[in-house]
Amino acid sequence: MQNARAPYIGESPLFSIIIPLEYHRGQWELSWLGWTSQTADRSLYEIILVVPPDFAAREELKVLAGDQARLEFTASDHDIGLCAFGAAKARGSYLFFTESHCWPEPEVIELCIRAIDAHPDWAAFSCRSVPICHNRLSEAEATMYQADIEFGMKQHPWRKVLDQCFVTRRDVYWECGGLREELGHFAEWVLAAAYHARGHAIGYLEEARFHHYYIGEIGELKTFTLDFVEGEIRYLSEARREPGSELLEVPVEWVEWAGFDVSLARAASNALLHYCFAGRGWRPPGEKLRAFWHWGALTLCGDLPARFAARLAVLQSHFGLRALTMIGSSEAIARWMRRYIASLIHLQRLECIRRIRGHAGPAVKFLGDRVLGQAGFHALESSAGHTFRWSEPQAAIRIQGGAGRNTVRIRSPALRAPLREIGVHFYLDGVHVDASAIAIGPDSYTMDLDLPPSGIAILAWSCPELRGIGDSRRLGLSVASIEVSQDAGASSAWRVFREDHAQTTT
Repeated sequence: MQNARAPYIGESPLFSIIIPLEYHRGQWELSWLGWTSQTADRSLYEIILVVPPDFAAREELKVLAGDQARLEFTASDHDIGLCAFGAAKARGSYLFFTESHCWPEPEVIELCIRAIDAHPDWAAFSCRSVPICHNRLSEAEATMYQADIEFGMKQHPWRKVLDQCFVTRRDVYWECGGLREELGHFAEWVLAAAYHARGHAIGYLEEARFHHYYIGEIGELKTFTLDFVEGEIRYLSEARREPGSELLEVPVEWVEWAGFDVSLARAASNALLHYCFAGRGWRPPGEKLRAFWHWGALTLCGDLPARFAARLAVLQSHFGLRALTMIGSSEAIARWMRRYIASLIHLQRLECIRRIRGHAGPAVKFLGDRVLGQAGFHALESSAGHTFRWSEPQAAIRIQGGAGRNTVRIRSPALRAPLREIGVHFYLDGVHVDASAIAIGPDSYTMDLDLPPSGIAILAWSCPELRGIGDSRRLGLSVASIEVSQDAGASSAWRVFREDHAQTTT
């Protein structure tokens, strides 16, 4: 089992080299030769070859490894799972994660020992990845990923775990939760964030070089990105609150998918309709027509148009990339490679989110613990010392309180105008909220609302559209948080009212 860690047997080595034999791309023998050709004393490190169930060359592997490596067999078929299994079996003070399509230069172990002595503040470090390419697509793939690796190693504040060649103190690895197989390659980002949040420094040992083989196949690119995205969406759906979780950026698709909730879209559309027919918003007409088209499409089709457009973008970039690999320049291939990956990630996020939502995944609570869903909100941003989300001119939220009278407070920094001058109108379950029930403060709207027996209702609003300078978005209210509260007296009064009402009707 993964959690059954290896006992100390005799004198433990300094390093445990963990090589997962999945995704080896036919290069596992070169990887093996790289590790058995190290200039460092062999007693300083153990080699653990973690073997998946579908590894074909088992007998050849046993002969080649002999007594120079430990073979660990597991039912896992993912290299992250294999790494996690190997880490549980390791005896070294330092875990050395790598991949079976990577091979080290001969002095890597010696350079790592020197780095440990020279940098006692490092709890871990990644080594340098040197690309090996064999076709035009692999060159473009390497260019794209190497730029991302360089950014992570040299500029990003914490994204410094590179599973091609990552060395870490074993105790710190376990303290930070280790690699989680179910997160796929997104597990590297989660682990890196945990190290940073707990104050463990990850260095970059550029002189320790690993050769990384890029396969250059579109199918492999698709598989890898899907693996990463599935892990990302699964992690977000868990709504974990652990060290490092606040560092992981929430993708825009995760923010916007709640807008595909048909009942919320219908509430926002009804708010717009009431707003217009009350004579509050027919000018300019083009603005309202765009709004009706937007909310009408969401009400009728949900996320279908967004997924259809995303799939078209993937198909276009896929065929463009394939054509360019035969007739295009290297620069054009690299440009369309980035375009293909970006469109693929967007589509895969939408599809993964839809699957989770279809299995009744947990609610995404961006605006407060009492907000069960939201539609018509943009991504989180900061301005003038406030952190908030812009709503669209029409938006809707599903709130949860107690049965009866509740106080709903929308914290809204007055960024576009004093709140009294904006002209926003609120609707609870399709009914206009009277102005007498709303107290408008310098930075908040506070409403006394009667919620149904379930305590769950939809609050929608509509207001004039704001266009920022150089900003194409349709903006409404700036919303920092939404609170729903109810005191015991109000709840008791509601129960008495219902009992009296029931007796009267009978």
